[in-house]
Amino acid sequence: MSGVRRLGRRWRRQRPLRTRLALAASAAVALVAVGVCTAAFFVIRYEMFHQLDLNLTQSATRVIQENRDGGPQVVAGECRFLSAPACAQIVPGLPAEDPPRPYLLPVSAPVREVATGDRAPYFSNITLSGKPMRMLTTRLGEDKALQVALRSDSVEKGVRQAAGLLAVIGAAGVLLAAGLGYWVSRTGLAPVARLTATAERIASTRDPRHRIELPPGPPGREDEVTRLATSFNTMLGELEQSVTAQRRLVADASHELRTPLTALRTNAELLARADRLTDAQRDRAAGALARQLREVTGLVNDLIELARDEEPTPLLEEVRIAALAEHAVGAARAHWPATPFTLQVAPDAAETVRPGVPARLTRLLTNLLDNAAKFSPEGLPVEVELTSSRRSGSGSGSGERLELTVRDHGPGITAEDLPYVFDRFYRAETARALPGSGLGLAMARQIARAHGAELTAEQAQGGGAVFRLAFE
Repeated sequence: MSGVRRLGRRWRRQRPLRTRLALAASAAVALVAVGVCTAAFFVIRYEMFHQLDLNLTQSATRVIQENRDGGPQVVAGECRFLSAPACAQIVPGLPAEDPPRPYLLPVSAPVREVATGDRAPYFSNITLSGKPMRMLTTRLGEDKALQVALRSDSVEKGVRQAAGLLAVIGAAGVLLAAGLGYWVSRTGLAPVARLTATAERIASTRDPRHRIELPPGPPGREDEVTRLATSFNTMLGELEQSVTAQRRLVADASHELRTPLTALRTNAELLARADRLTDAQRDRAAGALARQLREVTGLVNDLIELARDEEPTPLLEEVRIAALAEHAVGAARAHWPATPFTLQVAPDAAETVRPGVPARLTRLLTNLLDNAAKFSPEGLPVEVELTSSRRSGSGSGSGERLELTVRDHGPGITAEDLPYVFDRFYRAETARALPGSGLGLAMARQIARAHGAELTAEQAQGGGAVFRLAFE
């Protein structure tokens, strides 16, 4: 038996999901149809024989009323015809008291037991003159039994006809169940089939722009398969954005690297013929080569940093943001001596700490300060401010909010450029002549989000740009 079960499980595993679902739905509907037809057959059979038994009971009551004091005898014997009244005979408890005239109906030991009171009245099926009969045996007075019989072939014929009709209905129900099972499997798995086809198409074409068509319906009332298709479409959207960003990063990186690499090759080839150059030319080429090497090294390092999606968790520690800002501003003053930097720290924010990686947060602040200094006119300050405020709410919605702002007095950010300032390699028209690769702000936002903070940019009142770094 266990081998049969294992074979059945193996067979089910080898069948497609649509076939298994169709078989399961068909079997369920077929079992219901067969069960209903079987129950209907037994109900019809019971009712038809019950009606015949009621007729026998009425006939027995009438015979008892007419022959209460009669002796053993055949009371009526014309039940051979369908329209004839019931056959009836009175049988004594002892065979010695039988009348000389033979009985019409068969007399057995249970009949004698009913006459003596040792057995309850009962119904039985007999055959008389080749015709099926239904017989009631009941007690009549003291030590006598009454047998009453009617022809039952019409009832049995009706039962057979009902059985045949119900068999046809059951077979039709099974066929209908098969059709419904196929329809249910085809309809119910249609979104899954579309999902499978879309996944196979994406696997073959490597194009994540394909989407699964969702059936129309009211929002918020989707079924499980529709929610699965919606989640798959969302995943495809994220995948498409990731692939697009990856391709754009590769294209932009190759574009940005092409110019310095070309210059590096030119200067390297020039230095290879150093014997033909003057000392001044050789020094100028060597300086240019060193500068371009630093630019390429910085660009490659920035690309490597941007390729990191998360900060290493084991390196997290409690960082005092005010001290970190002081250190970053001090380094910026040394790197941009022509640009004054001011730092204001609110008293309630001086000792506030946040979990993070100090080196990464320092890189974030350095990028913001370098960007502000690059766009600030000489002599105009870059203003850095650290404030703290209490968030209203209860539970997880309450707490202290820490905000660091960096403001410059340069040309600011135009409305057209504002949505793209944090994109990789993006540089506005006014910034394309300035040094840099366009990766600093993108890296700053990535570091901020890795630390649970949000970095935004906006136009400053009176000119310039403001970058806000908010720690929740």
